[in-house]
Amino acid sequence: MAKTPQDLTPYDIDLDRNPANFQPLTPLQFLERAASTHPDHTAIIHGTLRRTYRDFYARARRLASALSKRGIRRGDTVSVVLANTPAMLECHYGVPMTGAVLNTINTRLDAAVNAFTLDHAETKVLIVDREFSRVMKDALARAKVKPLVIDYDDPEDKGDGERIGSLEYEDFLKEGEPDFAWRMPDDEWDAISLNYTSGTTGDPKGVVYHHRGAYLLATGNVLTCSMRKHPVYLWTLPMFHCNGWCFPWSISVVAGTHVCLRQVRAAAMYDAIATHKVTHLCGAPIVMATLLNAPASEKKPLPHMVEFFTAAAPPPEAVLAGMKEAGFNVTHLYGLTESYGPAVVNDWHSEWDALSSADQAAKKARQGVRYGALEALEVMDPETMQPVARDGASMGEVMMRGNVIMKGYLKNPSASAKAFAGGWFHTGDLGVMHPDGYIQLKDRSKDIIISGGENISSIEVEDALYKHPAVQAAAVVAKPDEKWGETPCAFIELKPGASANADDLIAWCKQNLAGYKVPRHIVFRELPKTSTGKIQKFKLRDMAREA
Repeated sequence: MAKTPQDLTPYDIDLDRNPANFQPLTPLQFLERAASTHPDHTAIIHGTLRRTYRDFYARARRLASALSKRGIRRGDTVSVVLANTPAMLECHYGVPMTGAVLNTINTRLDAAVNAFTLDHAETKVLIVDREFSRVMKDALARAKVKPLVIDYDDPEDKGDGERIGSLEYEDFLKEGEPDFAWRMPDDEWDAISLNYTSGTTGDPKGVVYHHRGAYLLATGNVLTCSMRKHPVYLWTLPMFHCNGWCFPWSISVVAGTHVCLRQVRAAAMYDAIATHKVTHLCGAPIVMATLLNAPASEKKPLPHMVEFFTAAAPPPEAVLAGMKEAGFNVTHLYGLTESYGPAVVNDWHSEWDALSSADQAAKKARQGVRYGALEALEVMDPETMQPVARDGASMGEVMMRGNVIMKGYLKNPSASAKAFAGGWFHTGDLGVMHPDGYIQLKDRSKDIIISGGENISSIEVEDALYKHPAVQAAAVVAKPDEKWGETPCAFIELKPGASANADDLIAWCKQNLAGYKVPRHIVFRELPKTSTGKIQKFKLRDMAREA
C-alpha cells in the first residue's frame, strides 16, 4: 500500500527503490552463482553421468533459449512428466528463465486427471519421460489443448516406452544457446511454478508459487537442514511433489551435489549413500521402511550420520529407533502444497536426548514450530479466529501466514478466498498447541489420507466405490500402516440382495483409480450414522485401527 504524504518520514523522502538497491528475489540466481563460483564442482550424479555446475547452468540456459525460440513467454505453462532425473532439475531453472511457469505432473496419476491438468493449466509445451508415455498419450487424446510434446530418453535408463512427441529432449536442447541471456522476473510476485493438489471434492486445485516464496523456502531448507557448503543430496523425494519441497533450488544455494534416483529401492539407496557419501535425503515413511526392511545383503555401512527429513504421518517409535541404529537422524517436518512443501519443523532440543526412547518418540511425533521463512503459525478457532489455549489438548485448525504461502489457486477465486479468510491460510488440519509452542496434528478436517507421502482424497475413493452396482454406501478412512504411514480402508454397505467380496471391489477400484489410491482393506458392515443420516467417520477411524 502506497504511503500518503502524512505517513512519510525522513527515511522515505528521496530514498526510493532503484535497480541498484532493489532486485526481485528469485531462486534462479542460485544456479548462476553456483556456476560462477564453483563451475567445476559436480552438480549432478545420475548413474555413470556426471555434470558440473558449469554444464548444469549451460543446459538450463539452452532449455530456456529453445523454449523462447518456440514462442514460450511470461505466463505460459510448461508441463513435465519426469522422474528424478537431470532433465527435471534443468526444467526447474530453464522453464522459469523464460518467464514461463513450470508444472510438474505427478507421475502416478491416471489419464483423466492428467488431461484435466493439461487443459486447466493451458499447457503450451509438454515434456514426457518415455516410462510415462502410455498414460500421457491417453491424456493428450482426452485433452483439449494440443501442446508441443517433447520425449525424454533418460541416458541411464531409456526404457521401452513409446515416443509420443515430435522430437527428443536432447535434440530440443540443441536448438538453444548455452549463453542465453535469460531475464529476471518482472516482479518477485510473478508465478514460478504450478502444483496440483488433491481436493476433497471436485477437480484438483492448481496451487501457484511465486519467485519470492520459492527463494525464501529454498533458503529456509538450507537453514532448517543445517546444510554446510557442498552437501550431497539423494533424490528419494519425488521432484514433482511441491517442486521437491524446493530442494532443486536449495542445493544450488550451497553448491551441493544432486544424486538422482529413478526408483526408490533399498540397494540403490544404500549404494548411493555409501559411494557418494550422501549427507541429506527426504522422504515419506515408506522410504524409511524400505531402508530398514532391506535384506542384509543390500545394506551397507553408512559413511557418517545421514540426515533424513520426513513428513506425512509421524514415524512409530520402533522405526525411529531402527533408523537411528542404522545411522540416520530423522527430523519430522510438516507442510502442504500451499506452503511450498514443509514450513514447520520438529526443531530438536539437545536436552531431549536424555529422555527415554518412548518419550523421545512422543516429542518427534509432534509437527513442531515454524520455519524461519514462515512468519506465523497458530492453532486457531476457525469461527472466532482466536488462538486456542496452549495446553496440548484444546483443538483448533492449524493456520499459517507469510511469504511462503501460495499466491492462490489458479482460476479459482472462491477457493482462494476461503483458504485466506481472515488474513490467515487455513490448512484444514486440526491440531493442538503445546505449552512450548510446538503444534501437533490430531485429525484432518478434509479427510485426506497421506499414504507414502501421496495425498488421497477419501471422497474420490468413495465416489469410485459408489459406482459399483452392488454398493449402497461407502466410507473411506485412513488405516495406520507401518510401511506406508497410512492407507485407505473402505467400509461398505451392500444393496439388499446384491453380492460382492473384497477382491471384487479392489479390482473395481483398480479400474477406476490410480494404484496408490486403491483401498487395501475392505470391511463389510452397517455404517454408523447420526440421527440426520451423516456417516460418523470418527467411529470408523477407531474401527480401522482395530481392523
